[in-house]
Amino acid sequence: MSTPGNIVTGRVEPTLEMVRGYFRDQARDQQGLPEFRNPHLESPVSAKVKASAISSAVLIPVVVEDNQLSNVVVTRRHENIRFGGHICFPGGRTDADESAIATALRESEEEIGLNRDDVEVLGCLGNYFTQAGYKITPVVGLIQNSANFNANADEVSEIHQISFADMLDSSRYALTRYSEARGHYSFSQGQLRIAGPTVSVMIGFFETLLAYRNNEAGDNGLAR
Repeated sequence: MSTPGNIVTGRVEPTLEMVRGYFRDQARDQQGLPEFRNPHLESPVSAKVKASAISSAVLIPVVVEDNQLSNVVVTRRHENIRFGGHICFPGGRTDADESAIATALRESEEEIGLNRDDVEVLGCLGNYFTQAGYKITPVVGLIQNSANFNANADEVSEIHQISFADMLDSSRYALTRYSEARGHYSFSQGQLRIAGPTVSVMIGFFETLLAYRNNEAGDNGLAR
């Protein structure tokens, strides 16, 4: 198990079969959603903050191109809203009596014009608690590379795609230390730098698929 300031070393070659298989097995196990750990080197989120955390959800839109998982869609938040300028997955607060999946689809439609009918929802990854008092539930969905986007100018200044394979490679994550007891991870691609809770969710997705792949390999006598 990794400790704060460390992530599991490895790389996952993403395939449709693997990603669909993970969510199929998760639904069959019916053990509830796991809590994603905080990979950053910082104080843990307190039980008090977790107890009063505001529920929210994000969509991780994975692009399918020629039956291959190619990219993941991210946005840059408008400068005039909270967390302005940050690179994030589309998402937001959960309304009363609304599921995480419904929230992720609604917010993606509002923010980037992604038609919910164009999303093949695979399931929820887990829950991640932030220092700012949010509980984020990432929802993974597949979209075809022909999907159309239309940024809501009030909320989103840019729409980008990052490599899914790079997202599932531990070497692409860098830890910046500010002191012996404090440091934060980030992911960079070109001029994009992703940090904060979004990079935590990315690392959580990577570590989840890496563990699933290794478990599957072990079950088939291919552990390494």
